[in-house]
Amino acid sequence: MTDRRRNLFILLLVAGLLAASVAVIATKSIRLGLDLKGGVSLIYQAKPTKQSAVTGEAVDRTLDIMRERVDQLGVAEPEIQRSGEDQIDVSLPDVQNADEAAQQVGTTAQMYFYDWETNVLDANCRPAPQDANVTGGPAAGGGTGAVNLYTAVTRAAKCPERNYPNATTNGLFYLVDTKAKKVLAGPDETREDLAREMQNRKIRRGPNQQILEVRTGTIVVRAEAPDDKSKSNLYYVMRDRPALSGTDIRNPEQNFDSGAGGSGQPVVTFDFTSRGREQWQKTTREIAERGRESFIGGDPQAAYQHFAIVLDNELISVPFIDFQQNPDGIDARQGSQIEGGFTIDSAQRLSNLLKTGALPIKLELISSSQVSATLGRQALNQGLIAGVAGFAIVALFLLTFYRVLGVIAVGALLVYAAYFYALIKLIPITLTLPGIAGLILTIGVAADANIVIFERVKEEIRAGRSVAAGIAAGYKKGLSAIIDANVVTFMVAFILFILATAGVKGFAFVLGIGTVVSFLTAVLLTQAVLGTMGRSRMIAHPTALGAGKRSHHWWEHFDFMGASRWFFSASGVILLIGALAIGGKGLNFGIDFESGTRIKTALVRPADENGVRSVLSRAGFGDAEIQRLSGAEIQGSNGFQISTATLQDPQRNRIQRLLDQRYGVRSFNFDTIGPVFGQTVARSALIAIIASLIVISAYIALRFEWKYAVPVLIALMHDLLITSGVYALTGREVTTSTVAALLTILGYSLYDTIIVFDRIRENVPRMPRAAYSQIVNRSMSEVLARSLATSFSTGLPVVALLFFGGETLKDFAFALLVGVASGTYSSIFIASPVLTHWKEREPVYVRRRSRIAEQFGGVIPAYAVATAGAPADVAPPERRGSRRLSAPETPDRSVSQTEFDEMVRDLHVDEPRASTATAERAERDPAADADSEDLVLKDDKAKREKQKRPRNRRHGRSR
Repeated sequence: MTDRRRNLFILLLVAGLLAASVAVIATKSIRLGLDLKGGVSLIYQAKPTKQSAVTGEAVDRTLDIMRERVDQLGVAEPEIQRSGEDQIDVSLPDVQNADEAAQQVGTTAQMYFYDWETNVLDANCRPAPQDANVTGGPAAGGGTGAVNLYTAVTRAAKCPERNYPNATTNGLFYLVDTKAKKVLAGPDETREDLAREMQNRKIRRGPNQQILEVRTGTIVVRAEAPDDKSKSNLYYVMRDRPALSGTDIRNPEQNFDSGAGGSGQPVVTFDFTSRGREQWQKTTREIAERGRESFIGGDPQAAYQHFAIVLDNELISVPFIDFQQNPDGIDARQGSQIEGGFTIDSAQRLSNLLKTGALPIKLELISSSQVSATLGRQALNQGLIAGVAGFAIVALFLLTFYRVLGVIAVGALLVYAAYFYALIKLIPITLTLPGIAGLILTIGVAADANIVIFERVKEEIRAGRSVAAGIAAGYKKGLSAIIDANVVTFMVAFILFILATAGVKGFAFVLGIGTVVSFLTAVLLTQAVLGTMGRSRMIAHPTALGAGKRSHHWWEHFDFMGASRWFFSASGVILLIGALAIGGKGLNFGIDFESGTRIKTALVRPADENGVRSVLSRAGFGDAEIQRLSGAEIQGSNGFQISTATLQDPQRNRIQRLLDQRYGVRSFNFDTIGPVFGQTVARSALIAIIASLIVISAYIALRFEWKYAVPVLIALMHDLLITSGVYALTGREVTTSTVAALLTILGYSLYDTIIVFDRIRENVPRMPRAAYSQIVNRSMSEVLARSLATSFSTGLPVVALLFFGGETLKDFAFALLVGVASGTYSSIFIASPVLTHWKEREPVYVRRRSRIAEQFGGVIPAYAVATAGAPADVAPPERRGSRRLSAPETPDRSVSQTEFDEMVRDLHVDEPRASTATAERAERDPAADADSEDLVLKDDKAKREKQKRPRNRRHGRSR
């Protein structure tokens, strides 16, 4: 296939995909994440039970049950997915009550039925049915009434082990403070689990603290709540000897008590399995007989015997059995009902839990967040504004510096945006705030690919090639660096997607997809367009492409390697300052790592920090951190952010209620991160960084050579340490978005380093007699402008994020901006000098330096001598003029780089160069390096003799 046909085929393919993208954009709707749409996010940690261990099968069964429960809530487009081995992430769009959602979705729903009077225990671990008080108050005499948790646990710990066949636990462990008489941690299945909980919650064993074990056969259950909206603080000690379980019932439904003498209140009705019917009648018969005996014995109060319904270690109902109406127990053929203090919603919730069945494993809520729809819309608007601004700034930069090439690049960016937006709708990708950040960043990545190629095209045209030949050569030579850089960026995005938490996965996915799409538009599309226009008048003149007369810059004769000690010293000072800041001030880790609760609220009536603190003091949280939020982040200027230790649902609800009473609450959003989730985030971040470094090192070693990987690692660690030091100095909060930014910095820093290393690798075989420092200096001077341009184009959309994005995007952009600046510096002034100092210890370069030092009296010039080879392939000399610069007749005759450049400009000819094959042969065989100069001179002489020979012309043959 000819180039023309290939270009036309690519343009037709691009046009077809563009038409399909427009159709997808017009017909498909976009899926917004919770931070843009509003809703509730819940993250659970799976824990084993006596019935089931935490296995893949148990987690999958749990996911199925949770999906059925979410369907009962009527949530549109919920997301329930496994996160890691033992965590479950639940996203519920448009749900505005996190507590209700958590009760509906994550409750284990292990239901058991107990004969109450024979199982409730007194202070001596003996049943005392005559004293049992089931209303939540203290009992008279025997002490079997409800008590506080500490008393209940200490009582239960004194009970001996009893191996009942239907026991629900293998024993539980608690940490108590005997002086304060409080339970500090637990219940946990094992001592190891309790120790892990203590570590996560930063609880240290004190002299008054003691671990108590409640042995198998005894349980502690919470008393009935006084109303549906609160939880009781009283507990009972019971024998763990259930008569029935939730698996013995079927067809649970919410109904009303409408039978004869019914109250009309909401109830939950259900039927029994065959085993359940038999066991139910047997148990209720025993209870009725016991009540009749008590009545005949002269104790009418004890005649009302009870059975207890326990759901997840909480009493939900303790109804009595009327022995007069049911002398033979309750006939289970007609089913039964649970009644007592239900509302319609709570009865519906219980029936749904029973209908979907109990979860096979226990779930602990380790993170929850709630975002209002209003705040979500504001975040979406801020993200879109930042995206449009970033695109506009990058487009303006490309148009200004690359003229016609800039117009083509902007067109390719527009096509890229259409493709990307269509993919987001088609897959579909759940778009989140980090995802928008990734989308904006890929704009800079796509522009970088254009800049790398355009600079190479301009370089080829300035070297003497025609416009068409320069375009072809520029794309061919720039493609290697672009492929390397895009592969590395994609690998980092993939690692981030696999290992990071859910909030960062959207960013990683968008970054990975954007990298692939940008390669299609920034390389294939622009090459096809330029190839088609190669002979048109629009780009016939080099100035139309920004490739006019070459201007000389100071860095073209700067000794980068000679000044490396100054670069190392500057980096050392910066790193030392950062290390002192980290050691002195430390990093300000957010609740994503440290655990806690962050509340963002907008108040109706004017308030200040002191007023909000007084309200929090009433709730017992006067030491909370309070910040006023800007108007861009929350409606008006009457918004506040409250950061505290981890709050439980009742504590958070109390704060909201008190704020509403005093100031009125317009919106109330919160994030609660438990210690387990914070530890998971930190571990995932560390693993992701280490994995990225390993994969990057392996790729560089394979693509270049293993010695190139070490300077890359040093440069990457340099960038991470500098970014960390800046965060410590400024006191900015480190969040999961910061981790995403750090991993992105790894990819970008390597992107810039690859541009330099790729040119070094290209120049090594073409400068077969130069010292390695001279090769690197030449390479650095050739790519410095390109590196600065790519950094600038990447930094522009990041600056747009910093100025126009919301609070989350600003934190992300700050880390990226620091990383981009540090990455640009390290790729040029750290990685390359480290590589040079290492490579110059190789024998071949030691011999070269010795030979050059002899020629220049012990001094190594910054640049190679004239016979060392040309910096780039150039057009044949006869196209540039009739005069030609001959190679020196002896190796001792040398000119400086400045002198040689002036000679080339005056004569309009090119520097003589060794053939690539000859140079590569000398490079591969260090032993032949001593003869490499003679090889190069012979090769140059052969070329000159060949150029003197008569050649055939189009209109005849020369003589």
